Amino acid sequence: MPSSRTTPTVRPSAHLGAWLRRHDLAAFESVAGRHWPGAEPLLPRLSRSANHGLLWFGAAAGMAALGSSPRARRAALRGVASLALASAAINTVGKGAVRRQRPGLDAVPVIRRLKRQPFTTSFPSGHAASAAAFATGVALESKGWGAVVAPVAAAVAASRVYTGVHYPSDVLAGAMLGAGAAFALRGVVPTRGQLPAPGRPPAGAPALEEGQGLVVVVNRESGSATAAASLVRDALPLAEVVECDPADLRGKLEEAAGRGLALGVCGGDGTINGAAAVATAHKVPLAVFPGGTLNHFAYDLGIETVQDSVAALTSGSAVRVDLGRFRPGPDGPEGPDGCFVNAFSLGVYPELVRTREHWAPRIGGWPAGVLAAFEALRGKSPLEAELQGRRRRLWLVFAGNGTFQRVGPMPGRRHNLADGLLDVRVVHGGRTPGLRLLAAAIAGPLTRSPVHAAVRRSRIRLSGLVPGTPYAYDGEVAHSGTELMIDKLPEALTVYCPMTL
Repeated sequence: MPSSRTTPTVRPSAHLGAWLRRHDLAAFESVAGRHWPGAEPLLPRLSRSANHGLLWFGAAAGMAALGSSPRARRAALRGVASLALASAAINTVGKGAVRRQRPGLDAVPVIRRLKRQPFTTSFPSGHAASAAAFATGVALESKGWGAVVAPVAAAVAASRVYTGVHYPSDVLAGAMLGAGAAFALRGVVPTRGQLPAPGRPPAGAPALEEGQGLVVVVNRESGSATAAASLVRDALPLAEVVECDPADLRGKLEEAAGRGLALGVCGGDGTINGAAAVATAHKVPLAVFPGGTLNHFAYDLGIETVQDSVAALTSGSAVRVDLGRFRPGPDGPEGPDGCFVNAFSLGVYPELVRTREHWAPRIGGWPAGVLAAFEALRGKSPLEAELQGRRRRLWLVFAGNGTFQRVGPMPGRRHNLADGLLDVRVVHGGRTPGLRLLAAAIAGPLTRSPVHAAVRRSRIRLSGLVPGTPYAYDGEVAHSGTELMIDKLPEALTVYCPMTL
């Protein structure tokens, strides 16, 4: 008589899971039983140094300090942000989803073991996730720095198996999650290379091989201008390089524009502002060599290094850009109109600039900027002015030369420096200026609220100002009369720059 008993059905997934666990354990034991020359004094220490991300935070600080271009600072920032996202995902979801016990240490030589064993679950590896996230984030912004960081990240991931605290599959899964976090962040905050090339009309400019016919004026007190000037001399041996103090800058620029085929300038945005006005008046092309603490205008044109400008000069690659204008200028109604290449503002920002410039020589640029921001947001009385025919109390009036596009939650670079528009942002008076300014920053362009407004205009008019009201333009501070008119000079300036980023 046939038996009524049936054989239990074994699902294919169970066979696959058992096969994976068996091979995972075999790989772990193979690593534990093998001698790795030179690894014993290195990998356990490297593994400990990556605890809580300390190794990567230190690497990011080193990149930001040693990097000679903003690309290095962007890479460091993206690496840290990717690490933070990966850590949050691992600690809130990953560790609780698969509660896998740590490997047994019997097969691992004592000399390899960590002094303090981790107490969390094994899957996935948080160290591997952090390492992969940081390295991938760095590489997405800078392939050069990514190549430097990647071997260290790989060694940290390998150290987790070597020291016996993870199975190989834990490390592999962690690395995949970390890299995925970096790419997910890129989907929200694009890298520089993902952004579209700026809209900018091409212009005719002479190709100056080895800098022949170029006169470069260097503001020796501007950031890293002196070091940048040395690079200019090496790359353009036929160029004339003139170093001067800020007091002599305007005169030297006028002289240089009068005797060269092109005017070069090495310094920050304030120095470039003066050179732009002179180049426009003399109708000569401008070559910008970034050498200041802030170089927004150069970066928005795709010029991040001296080599970028050198390449544009030797090929004759140039574009036309708008120049912002305000009247009366800093010399009063009888003087020339003022100009700006980046932005013009009244209210909180001029106070911030003034405080920053006061403290920067004593404590450095970035600490001075933080102190200035704190002082500016302590709640001083807003200014009062008639803006576009209506009397208002205002914390900030900002007019950008071209529309500032968003990169993530904050305003970023300008894609088009010849759009004929001012990016106007107004923060209305009231309590809590800090919160109002923060709300204006994250709201972005073309928004309106009771707290702030952002619009695009070809010109704006401010009247009813208290004489002596401070205003800022490209990092410089001056004082107004009772009225200001702010508009644009479309495509007034020709600048050498690479045609593609």
